[in-house]
Amino acid sequence: MKLNSPPAVPAASGPQKAPARDEKQDAKLKAACVEMEALFLNMLLTEMRKTVPKGGLTGGGSQEEIVRSLLDSEMTKNMAQAGGAGLADMLYRQLSPAGAASNNKSQAPR
Repeated sequence: MKLNSPPAVPAASGPQKAPARDEKQDAKLKAACVEMEALFLNMLLTEMRKTVPKGGLTGGGSQEEIVRSLLDSEMTKNMAQAGGAGLADMLYRQLSPAGAASNNKSQAPR
């Protein structure tokens, strides 16, 4: 049985649009990493708030919990966009193609 090789793909001539596409994917990846950090910070803050006793001037209640939850959500989004704990940068370096390539080189057996 004889296997046919796939036809050769001709080289593209003229300007390539791959870099623009890569920049768009790069921006999406960076935004996803920032969102992931915001989600992590929100979960962290929520768990930390559980350790604080209820009470104070406002008296608590479900309305206060809702407002506090919304406030925490917005605050953690702003924290992540401002640099946060650095989790987004680490995730981005790990998941980006350039970062993955450098990781593979550094983990190669010597």
